[in-house]
Amino acid sequence: MPFELTILGSSSAIPTSERYPTAQVLNVHERFFLIDCGEGTQIQMRRMKFKLGRVNRIFISHLHGDHYFGLVGLISTLSLLVNKNDIHIYAHPELESLIGGQLGHIKGGMEFNVYFHLLDLTMPSPVFEDDKVSVISFPVKHSIPTCGFLFREKPKLPNIKKRIIEKYGIPIRQIQAIKEGADFITKSGEIIPHSQLTIPPKKTRSYAFCTDTAYYEPIIEIVKNTDLLYHESTYLNDKKEFAGQTLHSTAEQAATIALKANVKKLVIGHFSNRYKKLDGFLKEARQVFPETYLATEGEKFRILY
Repeated sequence: MPFELTILGSSSAIPTSERYPTAQVLNVHERFFLIDCGEGTQIQMRRMKFKLGRVNRIFISHLHGDHYFGLVGLISTLSLLVNKNDIHIYAHPELESLIGGQLGHIKGGMEFNVYFHLLDLTMPSPVFEDDKVSVISFPVKHSIPTCGFLFREKPKLPNIKKRIIEKYGIPIRQIQAIKEGADFITKSGEIIPHSQLTIPPKKTRSYAFCTDTAYYEPIIEIVKNTDLLYHESTYLNDKKEFAGQTLHSTAEQAATIALKANVKKLVIGHFSNRYKKLDGFLKEARQVFPETYLATEGEKFRILY
């Protein structure tokens, strides 16, 4: 089953002719999660062939416009397409009041509800959970309250060995209990332990999203050992002092977080519009963390087992 990230936008506050503001789609087992929704998000989604109606859970990191200005347009289009699936938005408590009036004026009204779920901006907290994935939010360090998000695949049950079923004549009605940890007792009274009956499941996969933020070591324990980390990299080291003043990060700082957190792969984005070419970001980050990649528009990152 897929666990795949698609980059819709990689720019910081000012978009360029080639780079859109921050937005990403994460596909976990054909569940589609939109992470931030900068201006033009719906255009990028259509360009990349996403079915808008399949994205009904939206996570907004903070209330700077380049991370949520695309919401009203996206919801308006969903209304015009006669979408009937409810939309769930996980965001700062003030977002509902910021866009609620606009939603009330959408032409023809909406045949779906928009539910706002408030984030805890002070500590790591559960946000969403179903049978396939769990999501937590966690505070990062920026000029206004801002959250990162950690998406983690739910652990799977082990698989029972087919030859064991045949060998001991295990009834179908007992297979689920064995997968959940039970032993099996044969007709002769022999106890066959769970460990001999099953094959360990595939490992779970994870993705962490961190933007906008200064270099902030408290997140290291939260994102530790994740398969894929997205960390903002607004500036290069030549603007390190300015990055500190604006509570953003450099490519080197993002790579340092990745290294200390022992993640498998790092994706950097949220590039300042002052940089016309992005080669310098990759070069700077890879000097610290070689498994670094650019979050450019249309780029996909598939996490395999």
